[in-house]
Amino acid sequence: MPGRLTLITGVGREGQVGETVAQMFAARGDHVLLVSRSADEVGARAAALRAAGYETSAYACDLADEAQVVALAERVAAEHGPRLDALVNLAGGFSLSGPVAESRLDDWERLTRINVRTAYLATRAFLPALRAGRGAIVYFGSEAALPGAPVANVWAYAAAKGAVLTLMRAVAREERDTGVRANAVAPTSIRTAANLESMGASARYVEREDVAEAVWFLCSDAARAVTGQIMRLA
Repeated sequence: MPGRLTLITGVGREGQVGETVAQMFAARGDHVLLVSRSADEVGARAAALRAAGYETSAYACDLADEAQVVALAERVAAEHGPRLDALVNLAGGFSLSGPVAESRLDDWERLTRINVRTAYLATRAFLPALRAGRGAIVYFGSEAALPGAPVANVWAYAAAKGAVLTLMRAVAREERDTGVRANAVAPTSIRTAANLESMGASARYVEREDVAEAVWFLCSDAARAVTGQIMRLA
């Protein structure tokens, strides 16, 4: 699918899953637009892709800030045209909340902000471009948000990711007639630099490359009839 324009949020720190997703999409011919809150980090990821000969653009944006996201969508349209082929809502984060009785409101609100608010604002801002391209959206849920998952001490994260999955289902139904597809991946722990540091090398992980392959499939023509689905990765 050469010539596609794909926007990927949450491509910042080295060794994280966003880096691998961006590399795969770029290597397969997409012009990738990378978005992160840190200008230095997203600039470094884009520079590495350009050094490898790939087309990429970097944008610094606080995706939880409505005005910044609106401005980002306007800038992308001005620089690349009104069409977008894929949006990968990868921005987010994890932390333990502890037992409900001992939890802090700040922790709950932070996890909601970085996981749900970012996905909602990016989706809303880029839907016109995705409609023009009859594009695909991929959301990042978590196994913790699936029925039956153990959620003690991670309930705030699981609830936030559950809201992301609900957002995905709403978009899939609402946008079906526009040609926009929406799906999600729900991985267990991914082998990232941050997880290796906190959980060690002996833990069971999903490989970053496998996550990237799943995201690629959901954005590809091979999944043109797939919408409203959650792909569990373990």
